[in-house]
Amino acid sequence: MDEHEKQLQEIKENGETVLAENKKGHKIYLMSIIGEVEGHECLGSNSKTTKYEHILPKLAVIEDDPQVDGVLILLNTMGGDVEAGLAIAEMIASLSKPTVSLVLGGSHSIGIPIAVSADYSFIVKTGTMVIHPVRLNGLIIGVSQTFDYFKNIQDRITGFIVEHSGISEEKLIAYMMETEVLTKDVGSILVGKEVVDAGLCDEVGGICEAITKLHMMIDKKQ
Repeated sequence: MDEHEKQLQEIKENGETVLAENKKGHKIYLMSIIGEVEGHECLGSNSKTTKYEHILPKLAVIEDDPQVDGVLILLNTMGGDVEAGLAIAEMIASLSKPTVSLVLGGSHSIGIPIAVSADYSFIVKTGTMVIHPVRLNGLIIGVSQTFDYFKNIQDRITGFIVEHSGISEEKLIAYMMETEVLTKDVGSILVGKEVVDAGLCDEVGGICEAITKLHMMIDKKQ
């Protein structure tokens, strides 16, 4: 299998490839986070998923590879496993390579920490973010420790988003607890420029703007 075939196989299997055919001579790793972020439990075969056990080692390889100059992360995710999503976000945030994220379609729920974990973030005009508190499905064990545990999870998510974006904790919590936007739930839906105005993404833009910005960041670092 030649290099071109390997590249096509990587795109087909993992939504990943290396962008190296550019005038700058930069080697950019393109990573996609799509569908639902899968954690410790496997989702159905009909679901589009991003498996964190695949993403984390790949990010470690990127950090250790001196030939990789930067990382472009494409997001179109409905959210998913909280612990897995936070693990991915922490890994991206700790990379020494310049990183840019681009929200396409949506980056909802635990997808928000992943989007803001990059050094610079874009969202397309029609891109969305759904902001809501940590939720439970099914029965709830009614003991104080359970509620303390979920509050701890919520605080971790909120703290990470605030630390890695331009939104204040007060504004983020207000968006989370909004009761007049979502019909059957609490939370908010922000679209395109609203996301930027809220401080969750840096700029409205598409793939051209994202790649151009990443090249500039790589040049500055070099």
